[in-house]
Amino acid sequence: MRDPYEVLGVPRSATAAAIKSAYRKLAKKHHPDSNKNDPKAAERFAELNSANEIIGDEDKRKQFDRGEIDAEGKPRFQGFPGGGGPRGRAGPGGFEYSFRGGAGPGQGAGAFEDILNSMFGGGMRGARPGAGGGAQFEFDTGGIGLDLDVNVAMSVSLEEAVKGGEKRVRLPNGKELNVKIPAGVIEGQQIRLRGQGETAQGHPPGDLLITISIAAHPFFKVDGADLRIELPVTLYEAVLGGKVRVPTLGNAVELSVPKNTSSGRTFRLKGKGLPRSGGTGDLFVTIRIMLPDGNDAELEALMEKWRDQHPYNPRSGLG
Repeated sequence: MRDPYEVLGVPRSATAAAIKSAYRKLAKKHHPDSNKNDPKAAERFAELNSANEIIGDEDKRKQFDRGEIDAEGKPRFQGFPGGGGPRGRAGPGGFEYSFRGGAGPGQGAGAFEDILNSMFGGGMRGARPGAGGGAQFEFDTGGIGLDLDVNVAMSVSLEEAVKGGEKRVRLPNGKELNVKIPAGVIEGQQIRLRGQGETAQGHPPGDLLITISIAAHPFFKVDGADLRIELPVTLYEAVLGGKVRVPTLGNAVELSVPKNTSSGRTFRLKGKGLPRSGGTGDLFVTIRIMLPDGNDAELEALMEKWRDQHPYNPRSGLG
């Protein structure tokens, strides 16, 4: 994978907030649901998630910057000073090494063990007699590092994101699983199902990483923890005022529309938005005056009379 800083388009000096903002912007732009005709959208989206997993996590970012892990989060081994390092198998968090043969001149097994312990931080399993009276030293910290995780995308409705629920997801290998969606998930959040990834002999199974996207709602628009809705009202409701029903994610509520309300006026319904830390967002209701379909001679006559008797110009301030 490419350098995660390059993938998210941020400098290495970027703050955590800048990284988070860049990830959210790019995830929204390249989400597969928004690019259904682009066969590479899912690949780009997965790359963004992988990059965010590295530099979006404080500890992993420090490990990557120090060169301890690569762009895929796998451990790096720099080898012994001077070039040729011992042969071994890379594993999560370390390596497995086997050293066989006699000790060098002037060095017993204990001295060699001390050297190895100093170089590998005490990660040596121990010394056992080897062939020819020599010593055998082994390091075993998990075996070969294989990426057995599986990444999939799941689209949920706004109601499912708020209230939680259960959905069935199909994996690339054709397997299907029921996944519990926790209440309050947000766009770009990942659900990890341990042990549900790919398998390989001699290795623990990988995990299933499900990246959540929230499908567009027919009339609500998400604005952080707030919701926005455009509410159609009749001409006479706008002029005379009255109570109108407003849908929410729960039960509908009544909004009192004052007399002579103009189209575009926005009202706030507190606590009718999305759950957030420490409370709930609000619902912002923007009025849109809707005229009846078709021609209405009586309405036209009334408006002509009104125009002649009460002229006004709402665009006078536009120059």
